[in-house]
Formats: sequence, structure tokens, C-alpha cells
Amino acid sequence: MKDPRFAEHLAVFVEVVRHGSFSGAARRRGQTPSAIVRQIDALEHSLGVPLLVRSTRALAMTDAGERLYERAQPLLDQLADTHAEVAAFDGAVAGVVRIACFPTFGKLYVIPVLERIMAEHPGLRIELDLTERLADPVLERLDAVIRIGDLADSNLIATKLADQRRLLVASPAYLARAGQPEAVADLLCHRLIDKLHGADLLDWADLLGAPVAQAVSDEYAVFRCDDFEAMRLAARAGLGIALLPDWVVGADVRSGALVHLSFGGETWRSRPVGIWLLRALAQPSARLRVLSEALRQTVGRPFL
Repeated sequence: MKDPRFAEHLAVFVEVVRHGSFSGAARRRGQTPSAIVRQIDALEHSLGVPLLVRSTRALAMTDAGERLYERAQPLLDQLADTHAEVAAFDGAVAGVVRIACFPTFGKLYVIPVLERIMAEHPGLRIELDLTERLADPVLERLDAVIRIGDLADSNLIATKLADQRRLLVASPAYLARAGQPEAVADLLCHRLIDKLHGADLLDWADLLGAPVAQAVSDEYAVFRCDDFEAMRLAARAGLGIALLPDWVVGADVRSGALVHLSFGGETWRSRPVGIWLLRALAQPSARLRVLSEALRQTVGRPFL
């Protein structure tokens, strides 16, 4: 007998595979794990074949499950995109917006913006993924992601929120103790704060040249971290000189908590990189348009 809830159960199956567990799909869908299991059971009964091999450690797909997932995933994604694009014409600022961005950027800028627009639109709900990795709005079913830097060619639609420039900064206490550098070469006589796991958007090589920049990581850096906020706090604590984005330390420079070192014409600031909001759908929802505009107005102001 044909299962009248086949499409619903199919969507649950895809969710289980994507999250690798019944509990992960349950959290995503706001249901209990037992309810998810019952729906998978019903789908397998309807099809007459097992789709998942279940164990206490993990789930694995059968051959039938792999074929079903391969066929179902793009169909369900297209249905979801069609629903989102058509619903975007409604104009209501309500429902869920799923967005991903760097942790420090999210805490400093996105959350304050969300606080304001969610007060204006009580029906709005947010799922914010704070991550260092480059989230993919297509594969991860996100409404938008915020990326910083030069964009690779893609089918994503980009909205520029602001420019990012890098600032050399140090605390007044550190400079009083160690002296203030007057030229780029003087930096090698100072304690430096560096990015762990790659220079990313900071790139000391723009200041010191590639061979010396490697030495920064190997010899001169006294504090290395993969989190911008921690690097900012280390600079404020007087651990050394940091090279950080203006959106991270601009407020500290304005308040005097950090000193902006601007010698040598700041050639490393000559080519800013963009801060972008990227989406996959041509027609954004009203809720995403409101969020995008609020971010552009807030983030688009000069950081320094």
C-alpha cells in the first residue's frame, strides 16, 4: 500500500543521513529520537527494504539506502528552495533564518544586530552557526553565510557589507615597557601575537616578507591563537603587538585601550578585502533582506 506520508518520511531519512544519527535529526526537527525511528521504520516498511544498518556506535546505509539518498537529496533541496523563493514574495518578516559566520564576527556584530531586528519582528527566529570553517549555504541548507576575503568564482549571490583592513596594535602598557616601533624592521625586536593554524586574512608577509613572516610564527611570536577575540584580549593584556582586522580592534583603538601603530604609510592596508554576505537563492526572503540590510548599515560603517 502506498505510504501517504512518503515525502515526509523521505525528508526525515535524508535528515538522519546528513546528521549521522537519529538524535541529530531529532534535534534538527524538534522531535524525539523515538519519533524519528518510527518514521524511518514506516519508510522501510513502505519500500519493503532496509535502508539503514543500525548499531550502538553508528548508522550506515544499505545499498538501497544509498540509492534513495542519492536520488532524494537533490529533489528535497529543490523543493525547499522552491518553497523559499515563492514564500519570499509574501513579505512577512517571520520564520527561521539560518546563517553562518566567524565566531568573533558573530559575537561582535551579528548578535547585536539580531537583538535589534528580533525586537522589531517577534516572529523572527535565528539559527546562527559560529564557525571558522567556510560553511556552504547550498550543502548545509543555510539562508546565508558571511565570508571575509577575496571570493572564489561560484554561483552564490554576494552582497558586500563592508571592507576589512588590518591594523597593527599594541596596548599603551606594552609600548611604555618595550618602546614604540618606528619602522617595520623594528617589529623583529618586539614580542608579536600571531594567528595559529595559518595567517588567514592577517598575513605578516605583507609587512615583513614571506621568509621573515615564517620566522614570526617560528621564533618571534610569543602568543599564537586561532581566535581573533583571544588575540585581541592578548594585545589588550600587553602580551605583544598584534596584526588584526579593524572590525576586531577598531573600538579598542577609539577607546584608547589599544594604540594604532601607523608607521611607514601602512602599505599593508592599501588593499582591503571585502566582508560579504553570500546566499544561494536569487530571491531572498523578507526576513533575510531585513537581516542583510541591518548588517550592511551596521558593519558598513568605518571601523576606524
